Amino acid sequence: MKITESEVRYVADLANLRLTDQEVLRMTAELSSVLEHMDKLNELDTAEVPPMAQVLYEAEETATLRPDREKPPLGAEAALANAPQAGAGHFKVPKVIER
Repeated sequence: MKITESEVRYVADLANLRLTDQEVLRMTAELSSVLEHMDKLNELDTAEVPPMAQVLYEAEETATLRPDREKPPLGAEAALANAPQAGAGHFKVPKVIER
């Protein structure tokens, strides 16, 4: 499956990205390559492969997972301590969506 330059420009616009013509060409090639790889993967017969929610090594069932432990919450004051701007208990960020 190939992706077109107009599709790359459309997605970039949705993401509020301003791409140069050179970046659009590079993204077109890279995204087309990813989609071609996905097409190859779709050709594989996975009918007998059971679905997985977590990839585990060949060891105990929880070999790659740590046990859950309760911890006290961080708290707003500590969370906002290094924020460039904070106000009313929240992070203040510049407006990024103009539409």
